[in-house]
Amino acid sequence: MADSASTPLLGEEKEKEGGGKDRQGLKTEPNTEREGPAETLGHKDKGDGGKSKNSNLSDLSLGRFITTELNRGYFLEHNEAKYTERRERVYTCLRIPKELEKLMIFGFFLCLDTFLYVFTLLPLRVILALLRLFTVPCCGLRGSRLLQPAQVCDVLKGFIMVLCYSMMSYVDYSMMYHLIRGQSVIKLYIIYNMLEVADRLFSSFGQDILDALYWTATEPKEKKRAHIGVIPHFFMAVLYVFLHAILIMVQATTLNVAFNSHNKSLLTIMMSNNFVEIKGSVFKKFEKNNLFQMSNSDIKERFTNYILLLIVCLRNMEQFSWNPDHLWVLFPDVVMVITSEVAVDIVKHAFITKFNDINADVYGEYRASLAFDLVSSRQKNAYTDYSDSVSRRMGFIPLPLALLLIRVVTSSVKIQGSLSFMCVLLFYMGMITLKVLNSIVLLGTSCSFVKAAKMEEKLFDPPPSAVSSRANSRAHRSKHGQTAPQQAEPMPKKPGVSEASDICQTTDVTENANCVLPKSDSDKFLTTPDEEDDEKIINSDTGLDGEELKPRTPKKDLLEIDRFTICGNRID
Repeated sequence: MADSASTPLLGEEKEKEGGGKDRQGLKTEPNTEREGPAETLGHKDKGDGGKSKNSNLSDLSLGRFITTELNRGYFLEHNEAKYTERRERVYTCLRIPKELEKLMIFGFFLCLDTFLYVFTLLPLRVILALLRLFTVPCCGLRGSRLLQPAQVCDVLKGFIMVLCYSMMSYVDYSMMYHLIRGQSVIKLYIIYNMLEVADRLFSSFGQDILDALYWTATEPKEKKRAHIGVIPHFFMAVLYVFLHAILIMVQATTLNVAFNSHNKSLLTIMMSNNFVEIKGSVFKKFEKNNLFQMSNSDIKERFTNYILLLIVCLRNMEQFSWNPDHLWVLFPDVVMVITSEVAVDIVKHAFITKFNDINADVYGEYRASLAFDLVSSRQKNAYTDYSDSVSRRMGFIPLPLALLLIRVVTSSVKIQGSLSFMCVLLFYMGMITLKVLNSIVLLGTSCSFVKAAKMEEKLFDPPPSAVSSRANSRAHRSKHGQTAPQQAEPMPKKPGVSEASDICQTTDVTENANCVLPKSDSDKFLTTPDEEDDEKIINSDTGLDGEELKPRTPKKDLLEIDRFTICGNRID
């Protein structure tokens, strides 16, 4: 009995010793893994610990691995912010076509209004200005001014159009067509790309030439002349408009050759060039202002392409004796060109907004900025014509394109007899009606956009003060460089007196030209001040001298973009 009783106790002690050994084996398991596989495999023969390890290894089978992979789950709500952002990006890309086309349609009608102005109201304004020019001296009104500044600009535009049209009459469109058609496909593709680049360069420099002419002709007379004269500027403007019209004619002729090619290979290559634009734009960093410039450039490019397609259709219809059946032959190619242009713009803007994390609502701000230009040009204190503001904002200069269209229409349509003149008169009256209706609808739409953007208060700010030219301001600053900072210091404001009355005490026009009006943020939106005025504004705000000032960073407001751009194509 004693032996039998002692055997269970010995068994329990052995089990305790075995358990202790197992626990020691668990504690020293990392060390055994480092020592090598030979020592770990040696534990399989030692007691119950080896049996448990064998059971664990037997559980790691291929079937269990596959079962685990099939039943494994995860929870997306653990990273809710990330997936919500991804979903919003998808929604933004889906909203881009609608918002972009709203902007494009509004911009298209802005360009159409500016383009129709050249054909409809500009000739009437030129006639009224010439009547005033000849009637005022006859009436003996010596004290009054012969022509107002706006009338001077209108007369200059009319003379430029007449001279350039007379020069364009010596250009043979048929000879140019056959000369271009004799070239190879690859050469024509290279020529078309070069013409697109040249068109942007001409647009960027052309508006500066025209603005320089308008300002030189209307600048107040001073003792020392700081320009080369009105006549040299006028001939520079005539040369620019003529060369730009020739360039657009070559571009339209190349497109016409592509339409009339048998295998349509040139047209296909030219359309594929639009998709190359995606590669050059999508993978670059864009800010909101840069995207605004690109949108304006796309509006101008789309409107120009529509006019080029109209010119191509007119030339082809003339060659086929205005047969309406041939129009349906051209219709598929026209649709292909327009569709490719729209598709490229949508894809380009969708991915730019996605990669740069720009909301689709930004296109509403762009519409409001363009609408503000239209509404502000209708004010009594407007400082520029609406057509010129569109040219500066979008880079769209209507004079060369209108000149080319007039040249093509007059060469394609023969006017003979009194009935033909009556048809032309009715067509002109219809264009005037279209222009007036378009202007009314655009003005009402623009007012709603400006009101929705809460920009009405900027329309009632006082106009900027008249300042001298940039060259005169530099000469004045170099002559009085020491006293200029003292004059720019703000005067202490008296209680109960407005800031405008402290600075300007008279309403005389000549004295207002020398006084400095109070500058507000909205006042900076309406004009581009000279360098001296910029320094005065900064000095009055900060109280620092010009030497202590740091370089300014570009403003981020959309209304200031034309100040830092060359016709809306790039930021300096």
